[in-house]
Amino acid sequence: MKMKSTARRLSQALVLSTVVAGALLGISNYASADTSYGHQSISYSGVSNPPTSDKPQSKLWWNGGSWWADMWTSGSGWHIYRLDRGTETWVDTGLLNDSRGSTLADTLWDGTHLYIASHVVSVSSDEAPVASASGHPAKLYRYSYSGGTYTLDSGFPTTITDNSSESMTIDEDSTGAIWATWTQVAGSSSTGFTNTVYVNYSAPGGTTWATPFVIPASDPNPAPDDISAIVAFGPNKIGVMWSDQLTGTVYWATRTDGTDPTASSSWHDQPAIKGKGQADDHLNLKTLQADASGRVFAAVKTSFNDTATDPTLAQLLLLVFKPGTGSFSQSTISTVGDCVTRPQIALDTQNNLVHVFQTAPAASVSGCAYSGVAGSIFEKTASLDNPVFGSGRGTTVIQNSASANMNNVTTTKQSVNGTTGIVVMASDNVAKRYWFADESLGSATAAPVAAFTATPTSGTAPLTVSFTDTSTGTPASWSWTFGDGTTSTAQNPSHTYATASSYTAKLTAANSGGSTSATATITVNPAPPTNGISVVGSTTTYSATAVGTVSITAPSGTAAGDVLVASITADLNPSMASVPASWTPVVNALGINSSPTSGARVFAYYHVVSSADPASYTWTLSAAVKWGAGMTAYRGVNNTTPLDSPVVTAVDTSYTATSITVPSITTVSNGAMLIGGVGLDTATPGISPPSGWTQRWQAAGGQIGEEADTTQSAAGASGTATWTLSSARAVAVWRTALKPAS
Repeated sequence: MKMKSTARRLSQALVLSTVVAGALLGISNYASADTSYGHQSISYSGVSNPPTSDKPQSKLWWNGGSWWADMWTSGSGWHIYRLDRGTETWVDTGLLNDSRGSTLADTLWDGTHLYIASHVVSVSSDEAPVASASGHPAKLYRYSYSGGTYTLDSGFPTTITDNSSESMTIDEDSTGAIWATWTQVAGSSSTGFTNTVYVNYSAPGGTTWATPFVIPASDPNPAPDDISAIVAFGPNKIGVMWSDQLTGTVYWATRTDGTDPTASSSWHDQPAIKGKGQADDHLNLKTLQADASGRVFAAVKTSFNDTATDPTLAQLLLLVFKPGTGSFSQSTISTVGDCVTRPQIALDTQNNLVHVFQTAPAASVSGCAYSGVAGSIFEKTASLDNPVFGSGRGTTVIQNSASANMNNVTTTKQSVNGTTGIVVMASDNVAKRYWFADESLGSATAAPVAAFTATPTSGTAPLTVSFTDTSTGTPASWSWTFGDGTTSTAQNPSHTYATASSYTAKLTAANSGGSTSATATITVNPAPPTNGISVVGSTTTYSATAVGTVSITAPSGTAAGDVLVASITADLNPSMASVPASWTPVVNALGINSSPTSGARVFAYYHVVSSADPASYTWTLSAAVKWGAGMTAYRGVNNTTPLDSPVVTAVDTSYTATSITVPSITTVSNGAMLIGGVGLDTATPGISPPSGWTQRWQAAGGQIGEEADTTQSAAGASGTATWTLSSARAVAVWRTALKPAS
């Protein structure tokens, strides 16, 4: 939290004036009585924000027997550094990832690749909100590692979002998709400001990104000062936590991998803690990588320093989420009287401890000028199973006797042990210098080296694969993710892949010394069609507010050679400014009383999927409007000539129609798939398909669209088809047929 009151600013001014007065009187600065702790590192200049911030982010990772960090290099940009523990110095690898001085980053090492999410920073407070700026993209860099060297992978960086944000964090789910969250402030001083929690997700490996979306939770609009953080936990879960100082709540929303990313039914949200003064914008999330129960540990700051005068109230809390019960426990890390801020946590599997690092005034200073004052970095520990912390600020681990301005401690997302030790880093933004601490955790049991075989690694769906653990180093537990949202804790499991795709199977082998991971690619090809055309799946989405783009996610299981059919109902009378590559119109701007002030238009397209297709497709409208859309994937369709008949349409603009009938079509192939779609000039669903047809999707809002199909066994005239409506509407319908591959 930034300083939020005149009283607090006056407190700071009094502290500064006292220091100046002391200097004039020959009194030594209060920090000069303190011992220096930790190690001084490189100086920095030319970067807009303290380079070890922001609160939820991790700048360090352990890989290949070394600690690494994303550090700002003056005159160049953000470089990857390696810690030489023999000399306790950070060595520049010379590898530049982002030269923008206005950025901060979150890092993730997943055992195979290094991911760095670099975002342009715009800091808001409740007193001085700052709108997020477009045209300042957040970029994801992905690096491969071999022989002590990182190499930027082809096609990177990719763009997560086009907007600046105060903070951004990332993690990876069990399918290999990278997830990101941030808060985005919109508005102006004249209209007011709104802050919104956003999330986005990528194709496996971060190669392409979907359209950012508001987290579908009950309260996605916190105060302008609030931020969010994300974590992958358990075998197949993603969790997002955000503060909301408006309601005194820290929220927690979870999703199971493999469910519709944007559907509200896929997300479950709940308060992690709620009450007056319980929320502030300081969050740090970690999960035990080798913990099969999937516990999540969160260090959060309260606002009791603003809302209460009792120094014994909790200033920092440890919240522990236990998936088995779906609830949080809480314990006090430090109190208001300790004058602490900006916590980071590290989970120690060697000693079964949670380590909390926090900023507080230098060790010789008692009292509290204001919560948030820079000074030194302190450490406290507690049991992972029963986290009870001792009183006080803890043990000093980073302190400069000449400059009591240390702040913004950061460390790693990974669990730590006797092999890794703990490295934490902070910055003195007055002296413009990095400092760090390197702490031993005692002798270690070596972590196992994960390895496995998979038989077979390719074949047609459904494909059963046997996995055999070949890890060395005496693993005690095994955690498998198969890349399709399913998991196992057996040592040697088998798994059946039902749909065609490319999957990344991952084994994490663990013991008391830590864990390592290994991966393998499983390629599942479509089975030859035996019964003509089949349906792979469908997706649907909508926008209840006026926007200029339509983004539809491909149905799960879509593979090369499938044919996608998409239909969009757009409010008013826009045209289609741009269409994804290789999509062919079925109907284009079929009007329903469309005008600049009323009505709607229907668009439909088909597309033959290639092996290089993205995870989602985006259309651009000529004007920002509300819309509803969906997509169905069909297998066994002729890829050269997908349509088996002409397209016919019907429109009723009376606003009194309770049904609509479309003319007959004539198919030329046995086993053709009859398909059709309806658009309504309304935001309320209420379409039923013709008798004998299967409705594949219906938009839930925005502007209603729908698609349905049925198989026609013999070639020839289909007869008319009638859709019925739940209430009187203006309506349009299109209809055609798909040609079987054989």
